[in-house]
Amino acid sequence: MRNLQDVEITIRVIQTTGDRILDTSLSTIGEKGLFTKEVEEALLDGTVDLAVHSLKDLPTVQPDGLSIAAVTTREKPNDVLIAKNFGAISEIPRDGRVATGSLRRRSQLLSMRPDLEVVDIRGNVPTRINKFLASDLDAMILAYAGVHRLGLDSHIGGVIPVCEMLPAVGQGALAIETRSEDEPTSNACRTLNDPESELCAMAERSFLRSLEGGCQVPIAALARISGSEIDLTGFVGSVDGKLSVKEKLAGAVADAEKIGIELADICIEKGAKRILADARAAVMG
Repeated sequence: MRNLQDVEITIRVIQTTGDRILDTSLSTIGEKGLFTKEVEEALLDGTVDLAVHSLKDLPTVQPDGLSIAAVTTREKPNDVLIAKNFGAISEIPRDGRVATGSLRRRSQLLSMRPDLEVVDIRGNVPTRINKFLASDLDAMILAYAGVHRLGLDSHIGGVIPVCEMLPAVGQGALAIETRSEDEPTSNACRTLNDPESELCAMAERSFLRSLEGGCQVPIAALARISGSEIDLTGFVGSVDGKLSVKEKLAGAVADAEKIGIELADICIEKGAKRILADARAAVMG
């Protein structure tokens, strides 16, 4: 088995569609794999041998010939409030202006605080923070993992509890993708896999896949493991935050993927499909 410590590795930075298009909301671009397509094409044509993705950006179905070799130990999955004078959503002034480029965050935020104005913002984490600091916005919402990994914790006003705002599917974890036929590289990358993070990702991603969701719709999920049981909470909401379905399901860790599918079915029975159809129409209309 190949040992990654004995291999000379060259890092290649590949700019994706999501990186290039910064003047349009992600939800209106209407393309799957906004942050992965070009990277996966490089994998398939042999330009690169492995790819590191934010798991939350990776579509729930891999292209033929590619597979996820490892899911790394997950960072704290919460979202955070970037703010100058306060640390909780409840403290944002009435009719305040909050920046986020995520429909998932928009939906959950407006369900709690319909008085707020949500402003779209794009760019990498440092760019968005700089835009916020130079603006008259009251707050901005980002993923804790991205802010923390870049050493920008000083800008965090407060960590948003997951009971208030569920994270994106896979948020906080990295996925290492390889060519399925390249067993030496896949096996070497497998040594970086965290079994608990992988099982949680499996449950969350099967929930998202069953709902046929992506960046274009407000869907959130979080799985947690306690002993031999996995607990999955899922959310589906409207863009304006007025309609939502939030359900929970628990079961054996060995049934992680099945639990995601079953929870999606429960949400569908409670009206999730209609909410998602209306959300897609609202975004594209």
